Amino acid sequence: MTAPARGLAERLAVLGSGSWGTMIAHLGALGGREVALWGRDPAVADELRTRGTNARYLGSTRLAPGIRPTTDLGEAVAGAALVVFAVPSAAFREVAASAGAFVTGDQALLSATKGLEPATRDTMSRVLRDETCAKKVGALSGPNLAKEILQGQPSATVVASRYRDVIRLAARLLHGPLFRLYGNDDLLGVELAGALKNVIAIAAGVAHGLGFGANVRALLVTRGLAEVQRLGVKLGAQPLTFSGLAGVGDLMVTCGSELSRNFRVGQGLAKGRALDEVVAELGEVAEGINTTRVALALARDHAVAMPITEAVGRLLFEGLTPQAALEDLMTRAARYEIDFDYAAEVG
Repeated sequence: MTAPARGLAERLAVLGSGSWGTMIAHLGALGGREVALWGRDPAVADELRTRGTNARYLGSTRLAPGIRPTTDLGEAVAGAALVVFAVPSAAFREVAASAGAFVTGDQALLSATKGLEPATRDTMSRVLRDETCAKKVGALSGPNLAKEILQGQPSATVVASRYRDVIRLAARLLHGPLFRLYGNDDLLGVELAGALKNVIAIAAGVAHGLGFGANVRALLVTRGLAEVQRLGVKLGAQPLTFSGLAGVGDLMVTCGSELSRNFRVGQGLAKGRALDEVVAELGEVAEGINTTRVALALARDHAVAMPITEAVGRLLFEGLTPQAALEDLMTRAARYEIDFDYAAEVG
């Protein structure tokens, strides 16, 4: 293992006190580490400090001692060897720029946000490089439902970075008996897999809400994976990344669990509810909505066919009904299954 950088304690800072940010802080604290957890809401910080809970996102279960909540960004970042960003993609650049005033070049930064920036189409690690002086950046992504982890159920994730020191440091601070960490050097692939699978999860939620069962879910997962991989590889990702935890693993979870926010968006739409109403009821960001817009733009620019993503886009933004979206997908021309270039029709 590599020794911590000089002047830095092996301390973890997590920026974002929503469900996933709080859970990352909990995992670090379970290992006996000091963890700073930053959030904007003083009420959440006060609850964490006095009760040890974050009821809005994680109910009444007490979190591991050792979490130090704060609303002071500089205090959270200062002296931490690893800083994890777990804020929505729409606010990511703002928070990264603010944190950049305190980040030093010897700190490692991880994105735990499964999204793409709408305006630039950038990955979150790209934003971290733009807005801070840090070179050692990476991303954390995998099939990680926060509430299941809080219940003590085993889980695993992927930390991707071009720097092995980042992966080793994250392993020391987060790996535990019930939370296994794997490394990957395909940072782009891991981030794209984590973001794009949210779009497919919306489609799976629609299918579930319409009353369809395991056959349709399997169809959406496998064909969804095919189009996510097509786009990812076109953008420079490694194909095998999409067969791992950050790819098919996360896709299986988000397409099959009502704990998934994006899945619940699809469910709500299938019941005839307006998108704004569904999102308001969630109380948290469903990244798949913004990611759908970005994915469609990338697919168009790079000439990549993404029929499920196209159907989700029409459902979200053009008023297509869930029934019509499914019919559109099922009536497309038959093709060969292994269709990396999406060119060969059966006939």
